[in-house]
Amino acid sequence: MSDRKGDDARLPPLLLLHPEDNIVVARRDIAAGERVELDGEGFTMPASIELGHKLARRAIAAEARVLKYGAPIGSMKIAVARGEHVHMHNLRSDYIPSTTREGSDGN
Repeated sequence: MSDRKGDDARLPPLLLLHPEDNIVVARRDIAAGERVELDGEGFTMPASIELGHKLARRAIAAEARVLKYGAPIGSMKIAVARGEHVHMHNLRSDYIPSTTREGSDGN
């Protein structure tokens, strides 16, 4: 039987699900300041990120579509830099309004 924690430590911390995606997914918790590889080059994490959360693979403009599994999952509310957390605070669903935390007035 494998040591699950040991297996996790050997995996690259960021997972690209589809070559067209503009986000990557954290395979484990990643600390702010940790050095990771992003698209073949070293990158220092600007902030900590939790397992399963999304990061911008490259800078993404406000209103740009976010691609995961090669398919659009929503649009950016604001522009984000490479490596920034992409989540409900800056991503809006283009499909299901109930997935946002905005009120009916948009705030």
